Amino acid sequence: MERNLILIDSIPTVVWGKESEKIYIYVHGKNGNKEEALFFANIAERKGYQTISFDLPSHGERKNKDIECNIWNGIHDLECIWKYVQRNWDKIYLYACSIGAYFSLHAYKSRNIEKCLFLSPILDMDYLIHNMFSWFDVSENELKERQKIETPIETLSWKYYQYVKENPVQHWGIPTAIMYGSKDILQSIEIVRHFSMKFNCQLYISKESEHSFMSDSDRKIVTDWIEGSI
Repeated sequence: MERNLILIDSIPTVVWGKESEKIYIYVHGKNGNKEEALFFANIAERKGYQTISFDLPSHGERKNKDIECNIWNGIHDLECIWKYVQRNWDKIYLYACSIGAYFSLHAYKSRNIEKCLFLSPILDMDYLIHNMFSWFDVSENELKERQKIETPIETLSWKYYQYVKENPVQHWGIPTAIMYGSKDILQSIEIVRHFSMKFNCQLYISKESEHSFMSDSDRKIVTDWIEGSI
């Protein structure tokens, strides 16, 4: 597959596939990178789309850089990518995973995007943070006092928590398809169903899949979903 390595405002980026007027912005999740988009880009190219992927802060080529992967930096990067894509393609689509979906909900809520595909999206960060409070025996008052608390999976931040509470997702007008695993512990099925009903999304549920969709059978499940939704 054709791939073009570029920098967009110092963000390492790959443009995949043969030239087209249509492109998918691929936003990876936690512990991902721009190269993982190859799997999606192969399918997209067969359907007539290019794909653009990039490393989120502290991921991929930016892993050792002194920049946090938080909501503000995530939105900044997505906006930089958007400006580049808008200048070079006529029709823009979105594919986002996990935390990448959460960043997209904030950065792209008012953008002219033709269609969106979300895999294991974080739709309600407040729910996840409160789960982390419970999992790691952290109180809201303790976080407020200490400002940041390290946990085995993520750093809890009071500033981030305040942003989440003050900025719930209230608007999403992009035609969207969601793939969710019923064994996903990061978001409840009630949250995903509520979001899907509120914003008229197509919801697909894999009964045996976890948040990561990493089992042997998950590859075909995700492939079939992409093929049918793209």
